[in-house]
Amino acid sequence: MGLLDSIFGTQKKWTSADGSKEKSQGIFDQLYTDIAIDLGTANTLIYARNQGIVLNEPSIVALNKDKQPVAIGQEARLMHEKTHQDIYTVRPLRDGVISDFEVAEMMIRGMIKKVKMKWYSTTRQMVVCVPSGITEVERRAVRDSAEHAGAKEVYLVDEPMAAAIGIGLNVQEPVGSMIVDIGGGTTEIAVIALSGIVYAQSVRLGGDELNDDIINYFRRVHNLLIGERTAERVKCEIGSATPLDSEIELTIKGRDLVNGIPKTRVVSSEEVRDALSESINTIVDAISQALEQTPPELSSDILDRGIMLTGGGALIKNLDKRIMDETQLPVHVAEDPLTAVVRGTGLILEHLDYYRNVVS
Repeated sequence: MGLLDSIFGTQKKWTSADGSKEKSQGIFDQLYTDIAIDLGTANTLIYARNQGIVLNEPSIVALNKDKQPVAIGQEARLMHEKTHQDIYTVRPLRDGVISDFEVAEMMIRGMIKKVKMKWYSTTRQMVVCVPSGITEVERRAVRDSAEHAGAKEVYLVDEPMAAAIGIGLNVQEPVGSMIVDIGGGTTEIAVIALSGIVYAQSVRLGGDELNDDIINYFRRVHNLLIGERTAERVKCEIGSATPLDSEIELTIKGRDLVNGIPKTRVVSSEEVRDALSESINTIVDAISQALEQTPPELSSDILDRGIMLTGGGALIKNLDKRIMDETQLPVHVAEDPLTAVVRGTGLILEHLDYYRNVVS
């Protein structure tokens, strides 16, 4: 053991993804907290180098009347739709992109602060995943927000590419893979081969739109007003894309729009399926369109390997079965689909040289 090792401890080492070289974590690396961020419409997840996923919290900020942050993430989520006139909540991302730059920067700063292990550490490298269909202006906005939050080097990666890497696909081989990532604000559909995206479609429809469908359904059919949190619970617990073997029910509370008083109602999975049907059809149609645009040789690969579903929307009951019925292709739901994107972004951060050609 050398003198420096005896003073600062043995250096940590790891092998790059291709196994070709070994890197050492030097003493100065301890001054940095390099992170990968899945900056999602509904949730933001952060992966720290050599630590794994260190944060998974809602993408929401609570502000006071002076526009100063009162709470960020889970604490702000608990305040959502329950605030008074001196506090209000803001979700700075809509449809997968930043809609409020100032609040987004506050949120990124606050979440980075939560995961920093040492007060003196700074963020040297940050990898952020973005929807594949966003404009160059929107990409610039994400990069600027990350830089203003303290990152020295910012790399952007498309969400479908990060999801593919996160579920263990070798994106560098000349074989086609289809990824469908259903997030809170967007549904990303992409065919990937040779470290590039052959075809991509970003549909600005995701979990938030499904929640809105449920809210509007109850307003229209039952004259019952429910909040976003209740709609989210309904979607997660009894939402489905095709009839269930045993239909289920859930008791919800809302406000009667006729007399204005609180009301309890039992809702069935059939009703929720009816509420979600239009948006589910849109997602399935987009997948069919992507298959039509895929080159024939890659189509044969997809026939063999199937379609991979990631993102929170992949957990909707029987969605894989619905897509399978429509496309006649195998459909697989990724293991832990909620974290697939951030796991892939984290792998890119850990092996940046190996994945250099998938970031911008």
